[in-house]
Amino acid sequence: MQRFALIGAGFIGSVHAQSLAAHPDVDFRFVYDVDFGRAEALAARHGARAARTIADAFDPAQVDAVFIASSTDTHAENLRRAADAGLAALVEKPIDLDLARAAETVAYVERAGIPVMVDFNRRFDRDHAELKRLVDEGEVGEVALVQLTSRGPALPPLDYLKVSGGQMRDQTVHFFDLARWISGLDPVEVFVAGSALADPRVAEIGDVDTSAATLRLSSGALVQIDSVRHTGYGYDERIEVLGSAGMAESGRMRAGGVTRFRGAHATSDGLHAGWFERVQPTYAAALGAFVSALETSGPMPATLRDGLAAQAVAEAAARSLVTGRAEPIDLAL
Repeated sequence: MQRFALIGAGFIGSVHAQSLAAHPDVDFRFVYDVDFGRAEALAARHGARAARTIADAFDPAQVDAVFIASSTDTHAENLRRAADAGLAALVEKPIDLDLARAAETVAYVERAGIPVMVDFNRRFDRDHAELKRLVDEGEVGEVALVQLTSRGPALPPLDYLKVSGGQMRDQTVHFFDLARWISGLDPVEVFVAGSALADPRVAEIGDVDTSAATLRLSSGALVQIDSVRHTGYGYDERIEVLGSAGMAESGRMRAGGVTRFRGAHATSDGLHAGWFERVQPTYAAALGAFVSALETSGPMPATLRDGLAAQAVAEAAARSLVTGRAEPIDLAL
């Protein structure tokens, strides 16, 4: 049984609170948030207690692990707190929006030797994981081309976009990680073209809402990722791997499996209305994998080094958007 404190009681914190409360091997002890009332309300819904100070939430006499779901600018600081307290940590991406500070934090935490996992929850999507297994077992042969799609149904608020780090660091970073994870290969170069098509104000804050990224992997294989902030048909996420012996696909997921036939026409259920509805089961699955690794002293399924690598790709991609050139990717951090 692992005693947990949840750090952060916002939207994503409330998602993780539900997973923590439901897990049979978790003793959900505390919720901490800078807004005590918000922490108190969330804790009450799930049988936990609101920690009045952050020191209480990181007290190794009371907890074994922390789930860091606080604001992005506090991830690195809270990881260091966990390291100092000797607590295991599951942390939302990114480690820090500044790549150099993220690398310093990783080195600090590694010296402490605590178990840490980055919550790249899409690795725990059932179909994506099956695609990974097929590639690992050689079902498609040598990887030649990986195509990934990430299309959201609605543009996030501009106030959010201003502090998100941009599309490469906020949205596409999940798919940079998936490309590395599924192919088993590191990218060495990236070129990105992007536009602000959903709302011209996105360009005014130095961001894009529609982009296409091409990565060259260490083997020479290629990755293509299209990322869109706004569609007129729901949330669309899919991955295809083409290899020397065949192709495998984790296809777009519909909201239902019913098709209605009437006359000469057929109508099927469409896609999920939003990204959360599509990926919701992956959050509990990611927590389960983290707890299992703690209970068995096994390897972490998504390490801090994985998180750092995805950020390094995102940084190079963001540079490419500005320079209009292919940019080298340095993973020696």
